[in-house]
Amino acid sequence: MHRILGLVAVSLLALGACSSPVPETDAVLYEGARLIVGDGSAAIENAAFVVENGHFLEVGAVGEIEAPSGAPRVDLTGMTVMPTIIDTHVHTNTEREALIADLRGRPYWGVSAVMSLGRDAEESAIEIRNNDIPGAARFRTAGVGITGPEPGRTEIPYWVTTEEEARQAVREQAARGVDIIKIWVDNRGGTVEKLPLELGAAVIDEAHKVDQRVTAHIFDLADAKALLSADIDSFAHGIRDTDVDDEIIALFKERPDFVLVPNLPGRGVPTDLSWLSAALSAEEMERLQASNVENPGSQAAFAIQARNLARVNDEGVTIALGSDGNSAWAPHVEMEDMAISGMTPAEVIVAATKNGAEFLRLDDVGTIETGKRADFIVLEANPLEDITNTRKIDAVYLAGRQVDRGE
Repeated sequence: MHRILGLVAVSLLALGACSSPVPETDAVLYEGARLIVGDGSAAIENAAFVVENGHFLEVGAVGEIEAPSGAPRVDLTGMTVMPTIIDTHVHTNTEREALIADLRGRPYWGVSAVMSLGRDAEESAIEIRNNDIPGAARFRTAGVGITGPEPGRTEIPYWVTTEEEARQAVREQAARGVDIIKIWVDNRGGTVEKLPLELGAAVIDEAHKVDQRVTAHIFDLADAKALLSADIDSFAHGIRDTDVDDEIIALFKERPDFVLVPNLPGRGVPTDLSWLSAALSAEEMERLQASNVENPGSQAAFAIQARNLARVNDEGVTIALGSDGNSAWAPHVEMEDMAISGMTPAEVIVAATKNGAEFLRLDDVGTIETGKRADFIVLEANPLEDITNTRKIDAVYLAGRQVDRGE
């Protein structure tokens, strides 16, 4: 019996010596796609890149990249690869489970990070912000925003009437560890008293004392000028009442770190919504189609903001993408609207990737380059030719893992 067992052991060892070694890496080589880096540089045609341990190990052209031994190869010939989308202005659900569901739904549309602006009173928002959920979009938050009294509207934000109330609100949110402070400076079409500009200036001053940035919901050109003079860091909307002038362009240029998130309004023209039908219910599609009509008022509002976006973009102001609301697919609409306003598709992609990541202070994403986290979208068509091709998604990867879009 011992002799037989010995022979069996020798045989098993021999079989093990003849079999393939267990791979020592989870590296994968992707090759053949057009690769959009996300920084505005020219696309790499017939690109190759290696993903290992959830990060880009090497990025270059086919023939320049040597994959680790045993790494499988994925043929992406005919496809285009771009970084995932960063949405810097959303209003997600505030209840924990609903918020998690929102974040799990974003990657279907290639969105890997969002920032919620101003209604996150629940501590679960900070918990989720501090602990990424595998397979879901990363979450950043402004916590609870600051405004003047707005009867009839949400009471979640601080309604401040004195400078000390405004400063205390900043200190409380900074202590929570929020990512930015949000203020609203808008009379809501004359229905409320807008936050006095001296209180807005107090918020900005206090925020900068505690190493926080401030973004503002604005409407009027005059308010935008006053807030820029108070050294605000960002606008969560473009200027909406009139065309920008040389004075505000000069104020923008004095602040090279300023970020504009335009959040363009609906264009007021019927558009093809068929690209949404695979992901939305019949009832949702019916509601969208009901509002998909000619609207001259919306056309006029869009025209003002489109002209303003084109001007500030041409003047070199940093633009980041934000969709407002809580529609996971809305960034693709916003990107089309930005292109219609006059930005090139390449500029729109930079706004939606690199600039958004930098604005959210996510230094490991936003571009496809060595060392960055492997968050990328595989597209069936080239968005540099037509920005709506960002909707033609073949696959989405977060930290090197393919998202189950069917789920």
